[in-house]
Amino acid sequence: MTAVPGLPPELTAAVERAAMPDFARWHEMIKAAGGCEQPIRLRGERLTVDGETGELIESYSTDDEPTGYLLTACGNRRASRCAACAEVYRDDTYHLIISGLTGGKGVPEQVSRHPRVFLTLTAPSFGVVHARREKAGQAQPCRPRRDRPLCPHGRPEGCGLRHAADDPMLGQPICGDCYDYPRAVLWNAHAPELWRRLTLAVPRKITAELGITHKAFRQQARISYARVIEYQRRGLIHFHAVVRLDGPNGPDEAPPAWATSDLLERALRTAVAEVSVPVPHPDGQSLPYSAQWGRQVDVQAIQVAAELDGIADKHVARYIAKYATKGAEDSGTVDRPIRYPNQIRTLEVSEHARRMIWTCFALADLPEYKPLRLRKWVHMLG
Repeated sequence: MTAVPGLPPELTAAVERAAMPDFARWHEMIKAAGGCEQPIRLRGERLTVDGETGELIESYSTDDEPTGYLLTACGNRRASRCAACAEVYRDDTYHLIISGLTGGKGVPEQVSRHPRVFLTLTAPSFGVVHARREKAGQAQPCRPRRDRPLCPHGRPEGCGLRHAADDPMLGQPICGDCYDYPRAVLWNAHAPELWRRLTLAVPRKITAELGITHKAFRQQARISYARVIEYQRRGLIHFHAVVRLDGPNGPDEAPPAWATSDLLERALRTAVAEVSVPVPHPDGQSLPYSAQWGRQVDVQAIQVAAELDGIADKHVARYIAKYATKGAEDSGTVDRPIRYPNQIRTLEVSEHARRMIWTCFALADLPEYKPLRLRKWVHMLG
């Protein structure tokens, strides 16, 4: 490369690349990758042969490309890994969700008249963390509870600061020694099973209220879910889901007259309060405890406009699409697998995330937790 006076090396390289005779094809490949930050480089050849005569119809080899390989987008959905591909994934998710709420792309428009709710589920508390509280639009001090001003280690259960929205202290334990890291990690690991049990319990709650059999329910209605996971700053996950009641054949068929958003909300709230998953105790001897949902549960009817009593369908679709491209990195951890414990000390993560990662490795080798495959999901905090 010949340096051009006054131009940085990368700009000089761009000018030289544009002057090459194969620039048009090179530029075409770059555009086809859609601005991907880490495109995949493919090498090889393709031959198209007539099956009867054996005649070569077409051939292609990456050796003929300007770079010697073919570029294709990585397709990673995480914004922290590739913003361009994540934007494509976010757009696709939005259109998928909005079509399931208002119709389109093969879904009939009558689906907008089916009972639909937006469900938010939280994790329980495993220790007091720094939190941002507001009153009348003003940030309030992070104060301890009046009935429990000090933790068992003698530390105040509040710092008295008015946390800004981007304060790195938010979500961090006020007393790390009091925080129950094993249960926090195990809750994350068992949350998918907790969700599965919830989806099984909801139809039972509906049939119990209506006084019909499960067979009769399946003959009249079907429940559909679209779910996404949001990581809190404390490293625990929230579930956001669109829940819809259809006829027995799905969105193409209207649900029965008894199917209402209020019925769906009651069934969801009752099921959330009752479902649990037994979790073996870390010492392997004590009785197992139950993983359950947190006390904060929100269920809102989805409407076609924000002015109605509920939440607008477009807002729901944007919300689901937003978190479809986010991962555990929003909680202060990393977005790549951590294979060995000796890597933990050098990670640029919050101290809270570091302790959760250590806990994952510590629990991974215990016999009762082998099926959880905690080592594989260490970077996802279990």
